[in-house]
Amino acid sequence: MFAMLRDRTVRCRHRPVRLLRGIVALQTVGTHPAKVRVAIVDDHRLVVDGIAAHIAARAPDLQVVIRETTWIGLLTDVAFPVDVAVLDLNLDDDIAIGAKVRALSSTGTKTIVVSRHADAGSVHGAIKAGALAFVPKTDSADELVLAIRSAALGEHYRNRPLTEALDALSTTTEPGLGKQERRALVLYASGRSIREVAREMITTDETVKSYIKRGRRKYRDAGIDLGTKLLLRRHGIREGWLTPE
Repeated sequence: MFAMLRDRTVRCRHRPVRLLRGIVALQTVGTHPAKVRVAIVDDHRLVVDGIAAHIAARAPDLQVVIRETTWIGLLTDVAFPVDVAVLDLNLDDDIAIGAKVRALSSTGTKTIVVSRHADAGSVHGAIKAGALAFVPKTDSADELVLAIRSAALGEHYRNRPLTEALDALSTTTEPGLGKQERRALVLYASGRSIREVAREMITTDETVKSYIKRGRRKYRDAGIDLGTKLLLRRHGIREGWLTPE
């Protein structure tokens, strides 16, 4: 069993074993370890099929059970939830990456975010929301396979983008926003006017202005300047409130 392991033979009964640089298999004598069930979600079908083909050819411990090009397609697939979801950062659906990662986490699905954007804001937002890895699309498919194996263990895959994002998070001071202050800032950062935010929150323009003013002051006290709408939008992307265009 496990003929692919050239360096050593592993024998165990009902206990976790780390294999192939980060696979956890519950091996029982006479049985095979369960494969990690993977979903691939990217709005380019060629990317989805390419990743799935690479995994099928090079990663026998992984099984792609969902290939989708939309967020809704993932959630409604009969194979959902899965062990690990590989999720494109920007699916052009106006749903923030933070909301998606939190939704997946609530089902027990671990998330890896992939993107052509490898800027600090994009990485920071995905990781803060709970993603276990951020893999730029300029990296190799083998790199993604390693990230999937780490995520299956519930561990961060510490490549350079993720390490830098975690370092930034460790030095970030939380501003202590109230629920309404945060909601007003998120809506305003998304491009809505004060009046549109007030309509969304079912309140007055003056109340929204007060929420935004207090929120900005709390961020300023934490050392983060959100004095302009551009700065607020950049922060929203970094926090995972918004999806980069």
